Amino acid sequence: MTLEQVEREMVAQPVRSLQFMLRRLARRYDFLPELQPDGRFGERTLEAVMLFQKYLHPPVTGIVDQSTWTAIRDQWVQAEWEMAPPRQLRGFPEGARAQAGESKQYLYLTQAMFQSLSRVLEGLEEEQIDGIHSGSSVDNTLWLQHAARLKETGTMDARTWDSLSRLYEMFVVRQPAGDGAVVPALGRG
Repeated sequence: MTLEQVEREMVAQPVRSLQFMLRRLARRYDFLPELQPDGRFGERTLEAVMLFQKYLHPPVTGIVDQSTWTAIRDQWVQAEWEMAPPRQLRGFPEGARAQAGESKQYLYLTQAMFQSLSRVLEGLEEEQIDGIHSGSSVDNTLWLQHAARLKETGTMDARTWDSLSRLYEMFVVRQPAGDGAVVPALGRG
């Protein structure tokens, strides 16, 4: 949903939207009851509004005026940003292929990933991050294709990118606790 769609929905169903926001805020603030958005401004909704006002936006009136609505919405937006899982990155264009000698903007990311992995995986070379698929970039791609049992072409393609991103997640994003030792070469020999 776009922001405009969310705002239209909130205007169309203000009580249900209020209950939804307060319900989400209850995950962040244990003093708020967890509401069931039913569109009726009943006792539980009144209680949630008054508790919100008591702890986050005095005075306590039980009335959702513009000031209270804005405070609830602002807290909800902040909470959604904090509670949302990180956005997944699609770093390799669909159908793209980078052959030796080619210069592509998206190669900066693949080269940076190889650079990070070279610090923890034996057999990867230090990477020059210049957006040009040559030298260590091609060698690291070949290493990865061999380790992943892909056809060894040296071309960075979607399957090679998928293998690179999986290794990056395993060894950089979810860095195992330990002494930072280098992992022996994968799939060699």
